[in-house]
Amino acid sequence: MTMSVTPKKAIRVVVWGENRHEQINEVVRGIYPDGMHATIAGGITELLGDDVTVTTRVLDDPEHGMTEELLAETDVLLWWGHTAHEEVTDEVVDRIQKHVLEGMGIIVLHSGHHSKIFRRLMGTTCSLRWRNDGSDRELVWTVSPRHPIAEGVPQPLIIPGQEMYGELFDIPDPDELIFISSFTGGEVFRSGITYRRGYGKVFYFSPGDEVYPVYHHPGVQRVIANGVKWAYSERERESYLVTPMYLPGGFDRPVLGSPDGLVDYYTRELIEPRENAG
Repeated sequence: MTMSVTPKKAIRVVVWGENRHEQINEVVRGIYPDGMHATIAGGITELLGDDVTVTTRVLDDPEHGMTEELLAETDVLLWWGHTAHEEVTDEVVDRIQKHVLEGMGIIVLHSGHHSKIFRRLMGTTCSLRWRNDGSDRELVWTVSPRHPIAEGVPQPLIIPGQEMYGELFDIPDPDELIFISSFTGGEVFRSGITYRRGYGKVFYFSPGDEVYPVYHHPGVQRVIANGVKWAYSERERESYLVTPMYLPGGFDRPVLGSPDGLVDYYTRELIEPRENAG
């Protein structure tokens, strides 16, 4: 008897990049000639291979590349932004938040801490201390060594040149603290943190200023690839914003009202015609 094997589903990843520094800054263009988003995407593909399909989008794409159709087919979204946060429309932010709440994973990188979508998900200013004088070395210390995002990451992960981010980082208390970074000036920073928002997972990882080759760093690429695997959910996307109703005695069967009557929350099948509904 031959048993059929269901092929493993590849994680559908989209890397979003602001893609502005690469157009105007020769230093950045020299480090990332195809854009930071392309380097980040390449690292994910190299490490995860056939387990992922990776595409990229940028700010200047129609609808910033974040169409409803694309987001509905995205398992994990990565976001890098810096100087043009306010150019991202609120309509697109609403759309991304909806998909995160319904189960899409999101990884926010470096200056994305001030992006509209990260501030929306956090509900705070997400402000921090910073310094960028070209003299800082970052040591990324793993404080949760058994977390899947930390698997295979050097201890510490040494980044020879990097912008300093320091506390206070105005964010809600993380669900999980995975990495803490230290800098040459004595500053420390919660550089790898996770949250759950609705059915979706959120991972913020801070290393990645554009004038340093951070996204070429094998250790950084490993963290990001691990983050993709962690943020992915095998659970089917599910409406989060609709509040279901529960009938007496039906504590495990949520229902919704419709013009035809009551429908099952999950299947949307009619279970009680309107003439019979109370």
